[in-house]
Amino acid sequence: MRIVRIAVVGVGHLGRHHARILADVPGVELVAIADINAARGAEVAAQHHTRAVTDWRTLVAEVDAVTIAAPTETHVEIAAGFLERGVHVLVEKPMAATTAGADRLIALGRSRGALLAVGHTERFNPAVAYVKPLVHEPKFIEVHRLGTFPERSLDIDVVFDLMIHDLDLVLDIVGGEVTGIEAVGVPVLTPRIDIANVRLRFAGGCIANLTASRISRDQVRKIRFFQRDAYLSIDYAAQDVETYRLLPGPGLMPRIEGGKVEIAREEPLKRELEDFVAAIRDGRDATVTGEQGRAALALAERVVERMEMTR
Repeated sequence: MRIVRIAVVGVGHLGRHHARILADVPGVELVAIADINAARGAEVAAQHHTRAVTDWRTLVAEVDAVTIAAPTETHVEIAAGFLERGVHVLVEKPMAATTAGADRLIALGRSRGALLAVGHTERFNPAVAYVKPLVHEPKFIEVHRLGTFPERSLDIDVVFDLMIHDLDLVLDIVGGEVTGIEAVGVPVLTPRIDIANVRLRFAGGCIANLTASRISRDQVRKIRFFQRDAYLSIDYAAQDVETYRLLPGPGLMPRIEGGKVEIAREEPLKRELEDFVAAIRDGRDATVTGEQGRAALALAERVVERMEMTR
């Protein structure tokens, strides 16, 4: 097995989990941790028997790949610095602050022959993987992603921080063009949007209603699909699935079949990082490509633009 030399840039709330997982992936050498906070970088590096640097630029010539979990506004600068040298990149969502930045990264990846992956972890949730093949021409999708007030990611609003997970997933499952957007967003505790609701209409007729909040008392992460003769429900956090189907019964009365489905639970981020490493070895695209990350970002931009029109 070819050793893949990887570094992690940014080891705050999420990046420290990148380091933890990559340190244990077979065939991966965690070359270094890069973080502008020297004490934090040194702490995480010591936990995983690697070294820490404060300047990611010193690692460009030493690695085959990098994962980036730094603040959003730094994504393009850091990712471009590695892609220009042909280093494979997985960048956390949102992949850039603007679609123009995303376009730059996609073009660099193509021109340098470097893999560009985007960290939309819900795609790797085992519950999502189970349900996705069962979704056929849904008519209505309901999503709730509610969280308590965070101490991080306040440089972006809740659409780019939380809702973008579900925008990506709905785009992946439904497909087709989004032909209509109704949206409202409210800044409550910060100058940026803290709670948002959007109603998307797809060309095929599907309606998706998404709510995201970072000021709720309870943590809720659920998505439900309604389609002809079937109802499918996912609790992202618990990795619980419920499915119900309407089946022909005696006479005119149909019967309902279904209930809770047992899912083999696994950490979505672990599956995502393993997919990134496997894609490098196999010379294939990652499951979530730069183009798909850009599509989610572009839709998030459209949602926020609609919100600003209604203020």
